Amino acid sequence: MVDALSIIPAAVLRNLADKLYEKRKNAALEVEGIVKQLAIAGDHDRITAVISLLITEFTYSPQANHRKGGLIGLAAATVGLTTEAAQHLEQIVPPVLNSFSDQDSRVRYYACEALYNIAKVVRGDFIIFFNQIFDALCKLSADSDANVQSAAHLLDRLVKDIVTESDQFSIEEFIPLLRERMNVLNPYVRQFLVGWITVLDSVPDIDMLGFLPDFLDGLFNMLSDSSHEIRQQADSALSEFLLEIKNSPSVDYGRMAEILVQRAAALDEFTRLTSITWIYEFVKLGGEQLVPYYADILGAILPCISDKEEKIRVVARETNEELRGINADPAEGFDISAILSIARRQLSSEWEATRIEALHWIATLLTRHRAEVLSFLDDIFDTILKVLSDPSDEVVLLVLEVHACIARDAPQFRQLVVYLMHNFRVDHSLLEKRGALIIRRLCVLLDAERVYRQLSSILEEETDLDFASIMVQALNLILLTSSELSELRALLKESLVNAAGKDLFVSLYYSWCHSPMATISLCLLAQAYQHASSVIQSLMEEDINVKFLVHLDKLIRLLETPIFAYLRLQLLEPGKHVWLLNALYGLLMLLPQQSAAFKILRTRLKTVPPNSFNVVQLKQTSQIAEDSDMNQVTGNAHNVINFETRLQQFQQMQQRHRLHTKSRLQSWNSTSSNAPQVQRQEEIRRSSVVPDQTSLPPSRSSPRGPFQH
Repeated sequence: MVDALSIIPAAVLRNLADKLYEKRKNAALEVEGIVKQLAIAGDHDRITAVISLLITEFTYSPQANHRKGGLIGLAAATVGLTTEAAQHLEQIVPPVLNSFSDQDSRVRYYACEALYNIAKVVRGDFIIFFNQIFDALCKLSADSDANVQSAAHLLDRLVKDIVTESDQFSIEEFIPLLRERMNVLNPYVRQFLVGWITVLDSVPDIDMLGFLPDFLDGLFNMLSDSSHEIRQQADSALSEFLLEIKNSPSVDYGRMAEILVQRAAALDEFTRLTSITWIYEFVKLGGEQLVPYYADILGAILPCISDKEEKIRVVARETNEELRGINADPAEGFDISAILSIARRQLSSEWEATRIEALHWIATLLTRHRAEVLSFLDDIFDTILKVLSDPSDEVVLLVLEVHACIARDAPQFRQLVVYLMHNFRVDHSLLEKRGALIIRRLCVLLDAERVYRQLSSILEEETDLDFASIMVQALNLILLTSSELSELRALLKESLVNAAGKDLFVSLYYSWCHSPMATISLCLLAQAYQHASSVIQSLMEEDINVKFLVHLDKLIRLLETPIFAYLRLQLLEPGKHVWLLNALYGLLMLLPQQSAAFKILRTRLKTVPPNSFNVVQLKQTSQIAEDSDMNQVTGNAHNVINFETRLQQFQQMQQRHRLHTKSRLQSWNSTSSNAPQVQRQEEIRRSSVVPDQTSLPPSRSSPRGPFQH
């Protein structure tokens, strides 16, 4: 075995471990000369012995100065070997790499210097150690000593140069190493990693784009770094990759889409904006590759539509429109169920814009894939029903369009109306604030007659009489005032001469009986004036309370609107419409004389042209008018309304309401704990009843002619 001590003079070895750098440097030059002579002679055994001596006695020595001397000695030996150095690298490089983790910062510094000099000599042969060197440099980039960092940066630049010119570099082996470190938070390490990604991407022979999914998430993570420089470097790298994606014929969109979807929900605004921008480009470029990911992409886009940052909102809206414009086929992997699930979940968003777009998606799917959507209806129907209570009018109008599309089928139509009625029952404020909007819109979308018939049918079975009364009054007011229901009013006006009008009148009548004023309004609208007069005269003392008078006041004012212009014009022929006069005078008699409604109606009745009929003529005219009202469709018995049965229905319904009111009052009184409370409740009850002088006589089954005494 060759003795290295006989090769290197003792003085050289002693100076190599000296504390002074100049002495170590001079000793290293001596070692370089010795190795060079051995290399010329081809004596590699002695070279190996010299290297072993430097490693065992110096680089692994417990003395720091020895370790420094060993590192500079190994570098000098490599320089001395020149072209012969490659065969000794496996002996030289490992101890140098080991010194990168030395506790002494000066040793780490000299390790960087030594490896730098070694790399300059061997160049491409150095690649076999790339992964170990990269790992070491990654750690040194965050070294606590600034000098070590500076030395590591110099070494890093040299290694990058060597890699870019080498044809032996393996990107496949490097990527796992890169991926493991991409989520490191240290800013120096991040700069180091981004620098390597950028350099490797610039090499034509290295396909970094193909491995982008492996480190894309890490790059996006850097966009939220506290350092502006790191954010800028990461953004620059991402921009370059996006440009490459646009120009590349083959890209793995799927894996990257999953990453982008997650990053679109990041807390950092810049990260969200960049993610949404990438998603927008992917939607335009991805084609069939992205179809299976549409649901995930939609889940990322919808919340961003309501982002507080305007730039994000704009890009998100453009992406949403682009995505919705693609008419994907379920056969291509388009998951309708997943899309519906995302849209349903976003209907609970606190942001109005997101809820609106979620509804647009449901509407779009219903238009394109109605059968498939209806097959998943059980999963979404309850949710979209609840949206009817949304605080936004725009959302409610849009969800009504969705419901109208679904409700083309009878079961869903009834379910919609039943749920709507339930919501109005449990939340009277919804009926008060949103009822007219919802019902009017449904009438436009689903046919007013169909909607009103269904509502009436449900109200006929309503057990909550108080709610039924309120609901009927609301429906009646909408019927009398809404422009959307003009055709329905026109049909009801022909109830006495048209089979369809008569059928509609009868279908509404029973539920309308929950409210005396609604019933009277329906009769006036249908021109069933004699029956209106009969209803008015059937009212009892308990029926005429404050609430009744309030609704009567509204009706009197409605009589002055264009909707009832036909009725006012009929007053020009009092002899022909005596039952109309009788009904109006009946209403006048129910009003307190000091009320505004009394004065309005009395003023109107004073304008009726005086007629010259005597009492006998008036009786005859009354009988003729009665016969005319009841039999205007001569020869078609099916069109005749049985008003006697209708009056009985009204009286029975009102009796139910009276008993209900009485029972409620008794229950209220029974729960009172003292007499003063009972007395107060009784006073409240009495205050709701019209004074005796304004009450009508008891009900008569067959009212006399108008103006009879």
